[in-house]
Amino acid sequence: MKSGGFMITGLSHVSIVVPSLDAAAKRLKGVYGLEVGAAKVNEQQGVRLAYVELANARIELMEPSRPDSPVSKFLEKNPAGGIHHFCLNVDDVAATASAVAGKGVRVLGDGSPQHNVHGERIAFVHPKDFLGALVELEEKGKG
Repeated sequence: MKSGGFMITGLSHVSIVVPSLDAAAKRLKGVYGLEVGAAKVNEQQGVRLAYVELANARIELMEPSRPDSPVSKFLEKNPAGGIHHFCLNVDDVAATASAVAGKGVRVLGDGSPQHNVHGERIAFVHPKDFLGALVELEEKGKG
């Protein structure tokens, strides 16, 4: 969907915070037959995460890797875990963030580049500016 110099190209993933990545992977496998990939750590975001690859998107499971991470704070408020955010693919994170900020949207962070565990550029949109949902913007394949 093209809008104002940027393009949203699809749904990347839905992210669920869990108290234990290993327990969540075991449950998804045992109950739903879903395979969870290898765990990775994103030091910048303070999370340990793994993905369930589906035909049209992924389910991202996240557990905190340090006590001061935003995911740790989420678990303090939601001890059983829960949906944390959803992620949209965009053609250009910087252009998208700039364009939506120009329309009054709060893009979280200090403006310095953020990256996911795959090295792709990401940014987050404040929940109050997207119908109450935290949204991650992800630039596929540009690093």
